[in-house]
Amino acid sequence: MSATSSRPSTRRSQSKRQPVRGATRGRGNAGSRRRRLLGLAAVGALAALLAVTLLPRLGDVAQDLTLPLRHADIIRQQAEEKDLDAELIAGVIYQESRFRDQTSPAGARGLMQITPATAQYIANLSGGTRFVTEDLATPQVNIAYGSFYLRYLLDQYDGDEVVALAAYNGGETNVNRWLADADAEGRDFEVDAIPFPETRAYVGKVLEARDDYAETYPGELGL
Repeated sequence: MSATSSRPSTRRSQSKRQPVRGATRGRGNAGSRRRRLLGLAAVGALAALLAVTLLPRLGDVAQDLTLPLRHADIIRQQAEEKDLDAELIAGVIYQESRFRDQTSPAGARGLMQITPATAQYIANLSGGTRFVTEDLATPQVNIAYGSFYLRYLLDQYDGDEVVALAAYNGGETNVNRWLADADAEGRDFEVDAIPFPETRAYVGKVLEARDDYAETYPGELGL
């Protein structure tokens, strides 16, 4: 057989092998698809796991940022001891410091932002002879002193939370003058009538925070 006559046979042999190569590629594509599907399934399972484990924590983090609560045990203790609403103490702390131990430019210190002069005044009223200003950095002392002062103000103003909170922020001397003016004019003393914008806003925000804490943390605050 000549070389010329053998060429057609070689081409036929090659044409028969082409489907075999095509079939191999098909099996490879199917394997790739299966691997992609398995990969997508794994990603989906991981996403579901993360949703179950992380989303509740993200909710807790968001709540902690918008309405934090620290030292709930001390707040409950002081609320019971001073006959105060725990949510009111929490509302004052939130508005004063957002539950962060800090010192204001005016020198007010700690969670309930008590000035050294006010702290000494409270110490004299409560018999705290061993008090030193540095104690205000301790949550137990700070919340105890702030709660004592809040109870004192409520007693001074017949349990009126608006007036007591105004005095906590604006001082007793100013509040006594505002009360006298309101009495002379024959009107009630209300939040909207507080002359100081800062104090007026303060009272409204504390009362709002009080309600938010009562709704959000009833168990933690023992409500």
